[in-house]
Amino acid sequence: MPAGAEIQYYHHGRFRVAGGTLPDAVTAYCTYGSPENPCIVFPTCYGGRLDGQDYMIGSDKALDPTKYFIVTLALFSGGESSSPSNTPVPYNGPYFPEVTYEDNIRAQYAVLTKQLGIQKVFCVIGFSMGGQQAYYWPVVYPDFTEKFISICGSARTSPHNQCFLEGPKAALMSSSDFQNGLYTTQPQIGIRAFGRVYSAWAYGQAWFRNYGHLHGGKYASLDDFLRAEWEDGFLSWDGNDLLVLLRTWQTGDISKVAGGSGAGNFTNALASIKARGLIMPSKTDLYFPPEDSENEVSLMKNGSRLVVIPSVWGHMAGGGSNEEDMTFLTAEVKKFLGEN
Repeated sequence: MPAGAEIQYYHHGRFRVAGGTLPDAVTAYCTYGSPENPCIVFPTCYGGRLDGQDYMIGSDKALDPTKYFIVTLALFSGGESSSPSNTPVPYNGPYFPEVTYEDNIRAQYAVLTKQLGIQKVFCVIGFSMGGQQAYYWPVVYPDFTEKFISICGSARTSPHNQCFLEGPKAALMSSSDFQNGLYTTQPQIGIRAFGRVYSAWAYGQAWFRNYGHLHGGKYASLDDFLRAEWEDGFLSWDGNDLLVLLRTWQTGDISKVAGGSGAGNFTNALASIKARGLIMPSKTDLYFPPEDSENEVSLMKNGSRLVVIPSVWGHMAGGGSNEEDMTFLTAEVKKFLGEN
């Protein structure tokens, strides 16, 4: 992590969430650049942590800290902000309450306004679950958010997306070592199974057909790739954290925002968004498909535009997985940020 971007923690005190109340909720965050510059909010995604946000931050990258004040914020249940793994009894482990995107946005807003003194956000940008949060910001705080960029995300988690998530969820919860979330040692069997079930959904079929999983000879076989990238990738995570965060993802829907302009009606919720958006799905994303983004952009009345990432990398195209897609994404983001 670059110098000056150490993780900081904001304590909310008692904080109400969808499933109850956290007695001492904490939001972890980092800042880059001068607070005198326009503020860009860049929240984490599923499987993402604050030190992994750097792939988009730098003077030669999409988000330039010499031009913008960039604030990265960690989702509840990501292991850095309040999560099942770091919350004391009685809300520890499987007893941690359900949390929604709206809960996260309210907490992030408190960090920006109460701790950092931000009066307006120039742009919210995010990938995957971060892209869904980007959609939420102009709905929860319509006069606070000027622009938003959703990369491989959506305004609502589709039934198909929800169904996909039931697979890795079931693999973890059904494992012999998960013990209904009351495990005392890491449930490796369940977490390894979780990663393997998830893996095929992350990339386009053509990526596998082209032997992308071998990474140019780095891996000897598909099994080698799965063990190193997908089992090991999730073994640094807590099982209960994965499940609560997954539930946040599954329940995403901007029309559920309390008091929102389009509350209860998805079409009206999209039409009511005043902030202009850049919506960037991947051509081969299997669970945030471009067709969903096309529909959402058609329902917005604010000049938002759709730019499809022409990639075989599936969902991973938007997360810094390869240089070609990042070059394309960086150019589009910079162009959008520079427009009046």
